[in-house]
Parts: sequence; structure tokens; C-alpha cells
Amino acid sequence: MLMGEVALRPIDDSDLDALFELMRDPESVRMAAFTAKDPDDRAAFDAHMAKIRASPETINRAVTLDGRLVGSIASFVIEGDTEVTYWIDRSFWGQGIASRALALLLELNPVRPLFARAASDNTGSLKVLQKAGFAITGTEVAFANARNTEIEETILRLDEPARGHGGLH
Repeated sequence: MLMGEVALRPIDDSDLDALFELMRDPESVRMAAFTAKDPDDRAAFDAHMAKIRASPETINRAVTLDGRLVGSIASFVIEGDTEVTYWIDRSFWGQGIASRALALLLELNPVRPLFARAASDNTGSLKVLQKAGFAITGTEVAFANARNTEIEETILRLDEPARGHGGLH
């Protein structure tokens, strides 16, 4: 159960060290599966973060719990489709933080349809996405850097318009 207030805020330079550490936790990396080729490569992480922070098509936010950084969440455009992604500190899994953060992101980004992808064995993430209204549209097999093999990935889609929000962000 969620205890405390989940909020989103812009990612600040001072967040990058903590986010880098979160995104190289071995169990989190294995569960996410589709990760950077080398989660320990700080230069690649910094280059990626600089690129997405500069993109006008990307909404990239820090996820906080009672003001403490506990992860990140983003929407981005890839091949014309807008996708969502999130990463929550493993020590906070199962507390409803990803669900609340996703609900907040869906309010920020009225674009529909929205898409999401998750390793098919990542049941926690699939539950978060389905709870938010995403429907499974299919699967595909793709190479997962974190597992160094091809695995099944579930593809999800959210069609409903954002409630009470019109226009662009």
C-alpha cells in the first residue's frame, strides 16, 4: 500500500547520480530486460539523458515519494508512436508508486494512443500498465540487453483520452 505522496517534477542535474545508480541495480536491470547495453557505462547514460532531456517530444520526470527521489518516468516518440517508460527504485516496488506516477504522467501527456512495452515475465509492470487502462495488443520477440538473449516482450496500448485535459502539454 502506498504511504506518502507521489509527485513528478522535472529531472535536475543533481538527480543524475542517483538515477544512474538506480538504473544499474542488477535485479532491476534483469527485470526491465530492455536496458542500456552496459548499465555501468556512465558516459553512455549521460549522453542518453542529455539527448532525452533536450527532446521537445519527450516528457521526462523524476518520481518522488514525500520529496525523495525514487525513480523516473517518461513518454517519448519512437517511430511515430508515443511510448511510456518508468523505473522505480527496487526497494520501493509493490507500494503503488509506479501506478501513481503513471497516472500523473497520463494527466501530463494527453496524446492517445499511448504505447508501452514490458518483458512478458515482468508481471509487476504489466499489472501497473493494465491498471492504468493499457490493453495488451500483442507480443514480439526482441533482444534484451540485460539478459543477453531474445525474450518475449508484451506490447500494450492506451486509447482513452486523458480525462479533463485537452490540447498539448
